[in-house]
Amino acid sequence: MIESQLWKHQTMIQTKADTRNMNRSIIGEATIFLVVSHFLSTQNLSHAADTMDASQSITYNQTLVSASSIFELGFFSPQNSRNWYLGIWYKKVSVHTSVWVANREAPLTSNSSGVLKIIEPGILVLLNDTNHTVWSSNISRGATAKNPILQLLDSGNLILRNSGDDNPRNRLWQSFDYPTDTYLPGMMFGLNSVYLSSWKTPGDPSPGEFVYALDPTGYPQLFMKKSGVVQYRVGPWNGVVFSGLPHVTNQSFTNGVYRNEEGRFYLRDDSSDLSVLARGILNTAGTVQRWRWVDQTQDWVLEMSIPVDACDSYNTCGAYGTCVIGNFPLCSCLDKFEPKDPKGWRESDWATNGCVRRTPLNCTAGDGFVKYSNLKMPDARDTWYDERMSLKDCEAECLKRCRCTAYAMLNISRGGSGCLMYFGDLIDMRTMSVHDQDLYIRMARTELDHPRKKNVRLILSLTMIVGTIFLIGISIVLCNWKRKKNRAGRDRESNDDDLELPLFDLSTISKATNRFSIHNKIGEGGYGPVYKGILKDGQDVAVKRLSETSKQGLDEFKNEVIFIAKLQHRNLVRLLGCCIEENEKMLIYEYMANGSLDNIIFDQKNETSLDWPTRFQIINGIARGLMYLHQDSRLNIIHRDLKASNILLDSEMNPKISDFGIAKRYKGNGVTEDITNRVVGTYGYMSPEYAVCGRFSVKSDVFSFGVIVLEIINGKRNSSYPEGYQHLSLPAHAWALHMEGRSIEVIDSKLEKSSNLQDMVRAIHVGLLCVQQHPSDRPSMSSVVAMLSNADCEMHRPDQPGFYMKANELRNVRFDPVSSENEMTITMTDGR
Repeated sequence: MIESQLWKHQTMIQTKADTRNMNRSIIGEATIFLVVSHFLSTQNLSHAADTMDASQSITYNQTLVSASSIFELGFFSPQNSRNWYLGIWYKKVSVHTSVWVANREAPLTSNSSGVLKIIEPGILVLLNDTNHTVWSSNISRGATAKNPILQLLDSGNLILRNSGDDNPRNRLWQSFDYPTDTYLPGMMFGLNSVYLSSWKTPGDPSPGEFVYALDPTGYPQLFMKKSGVVQYRVGPWNGVVFSGLPHVTNQSFTNGVYRNEEGRFYLRDDSSDLSVLARGILNTAGTVQRWRWVDQTQDWVLEMSIPVDACDSYNTCGAYGTCVIGNFPLCSCLDKFEPKDPKGWRESDWATNGCVRRTPLNCTAGDGFVKYSNLKMPDARDTWYDERMSLKDCEAECLKRCRCTAYAMLNISRGGSGCLMYFGDLIDMRTMSVHDQDLYIRMARTELDHPRKKNVRLILSLTMIVGTIFLIGISIVLCNWKRKKNRAGRDRESNDDDLELPLFDLSTISKATNRFSIHNKIGEGGYGPVYKGILKDGQDVAVKRLSETSKQGLDEFKNEVIFIAKLQHRNLVRLLGCCIEENEKMLIYEYMANGSLDNIIFDQKNETSLDWPTRFQIINGIARGLMYLHQDSRLNIIHRDLKASNILLDSEMNPKISDFGIAKRYKGNGVTEDITNRVVGTYGYMSPEYAVCGRFSVKSDVFSFGVIVLEIINGKRNSSYPEGYQHLSLPAHAWALHMEGRSIEVIDSKLEKSSNLQDMVRAIHVGLLCVQQHPSDRPSMSSVVAMLSNADCEMHRPDQPGFYMKANELRNVRFDPVSSENEMTITMTDGR
């Protein structure tokens, strides 16, 4: 019994001891677990920081986030790809947009197979699941690594630096020195071989076939190459813009060209506004674009895209040839030059041999120079430059060197300075509308314009112009005299006393436009550039200046003066006067505060969104202006170049028709067609009978009006429809939807919430009636005004529009060259 009690007592003591030991074991294991967990947490990022030191690493589920949460570094997989990459993207942007990829040539196979860390002696490495290095920063800047820190900046630059050292010069490595396909503000583009290379495909960031780089040969230029072959060239920086890109300001991609302490050139944009998210990109198609993020729409908006047209292709026209968009053929030789191979030139082989001087150079006999304006500066790789030399000294120096073929002012800002001399043939030029930078090309002395010849031509030109103005004045006086003799009310014009056209001095207009500064330029057309000016009395005016290279000349000038001076209507632009002095021909108009219609409805940089009442007001105003031209004015005019860029908008968004340089007067009811052997106008707005056969009537204007109506409602250009649509034009697309009862799909997405959908559908119906194939089926403008203003007015079903063709039908169309004794010149003139 006693033994039994002793055994129980010992058992209880042993049980308590075992319990104490077990508790100690549990506590010990928990302590070890906490220590290990703490140790592990110091090896990986536990939260989204902007820095990482050598004791930490980044795995698939961890990121670095810049201080202001603008950019994020981590692992991502492109759309439609199974591979994973280490990269940087915008943190705040809802659409995943990567700006840099580290391992673009060595993708990871899964999202958990990558680790980013810093190793000795200050190198950033990316390891895969087998602990092999798939990417590394490899080369540092030569600085000694001391406690290296990896940091993601708000600029999107990933930097490796020493702890406590924020001096950019001492950075061990930075991603801005190794961009992929994206340019970000702050990047020194061109320095240390910094260039862009496109992705292979949208789902494969490995280097594609396109490269965009700054070539330092000669005077630095930007080149876009495909597989090493130049496809496009941005002309040299002239201190204000890149030659060849007058529509791109210095705020569009970079702030300009700079030079570092070693004398090496680079491009840079030091934008400090972090609220504006902008990026440049070389896409997989070889297009350089600039995009800006818009919070309101939660989408990227395209601000710039190059190349723009066929003339942007490198060396399209060969040596001493110039490319002119809208001309046929596209290429022409410079003045005093001729095709080297006439037969090849006629067959459109312009680039092979190009053009040559009519008279060969003779350096020993003495050459001279001829000034050429409005050109994209030639390829500057074979050049020499001096930033301090004057233009006069530049000419003298070029004359001394027989190999020097041309020279130009290097920097046109702040009064101009510097010398740029060309050697060898001049290639890759196109006609532009830039007046500030002239090119002086070497010519044989016999080709030079002597002062006596210049004076004779000047006297003849002035005589003709003065005579023209005199005849216009006599005509106006006779018209006033006849009008006074006729009984009251016979003439439909009411403002007869306003037909005198004031003449402005050249000095007055030059001062008003700040010497035709590029900053005052507000547009460009086939006639020439348009500038904003402010007269002495404070009145804003628009100055239309005839370009020396314009295909429009004295006839168009006279046409504009005669027609506009005699037309008075609230929906026609008002001509205030003209300037004819020193070979200058300029027209001065009232200034339209809201510019041209195309800038409002097409330009993505313009965030002005027109509501339906405003758009309908514009449509009605254009219709009433056309009705006045066709039947209410005594002149009865066919405009012939009606398009969105020739519709100007005043401060109250009232439309005013402009540009009457190629307008025609007609007799009778205007339905009878006339024929011309010189077709001028703009593709996309021309009626089929005019574009193909040269037949025009008031119904040609009606067709153009119909296209404008559809563009206003749709918000896109007619010319933008071939890509991605079943039909090849906006009218064809709208007609197909209308016939299926789906007209509402034509309406601009910005108007989808409008309560006026029925009015919009009715306006689409009117537009389709105007673009019908046969002129006789199109309504008159008076009928159009009635249909627009009266909702109860019945409208018949529209027939098939002109130029109706499906995209898949284009493959079966064969375009054979047609010879004709009657040469037809197609001139596309882009308005303001």
